[in-house]
Amino acid sequence: MSQKQNWEKIIYLAEDDEDDRLLFADAVEELNLPVLVVQTADGCELLETLEKAKHLPETIFLDINMPRKNGFECLKEIRNSGSDFKNIKIIMLSTSSSAMHIRTAYNLGADYYAVKPPTFMELKDLLKGILDRDLKTLRKEMEKKLPAC
Repeated sequence: MSQKQNWEKIIYLAEDDEDDRLLFADAVEELNLPVLVVQTADGCELLETLEKAKHLPETIFLDINMPRKNGFECLKEIRNSGSDFKNIKIIMLSTSSSAMHIRTAYNLGADYYAVKPPTFMELKDLLKGILDRDLKTLRKEMEKKLPAC
């Protein structure tokens, strides 16, 4: 069966919580964005999916606390790879607002760090803001808010 592709971008989400994956996909759908969301349940599955991909994602949303391979380990592998993976935008999406986690993410090569919002509406607003704006600008704004080391 041939189906017309109605998406312009591919986004991967690596998240071990099934409810969070569903909320993320629903938020993207409600925003009417021309985006295909590919979901993986952990870091190992993400890396396997990347290796097999015919079309690489523009962006990866990556949770930190996952089984088998956590988000930091995944981020490090992707950024240290000698492949096209290094050009993918990576956004850490975590419940942690720890300055240490944020700094670690940026030091490992994350393009942006976002704290998971408590409501669906705030998740939609966050995703719209991230997908509509320049990540370098967002990152500078976040880094200004971090306490000094």
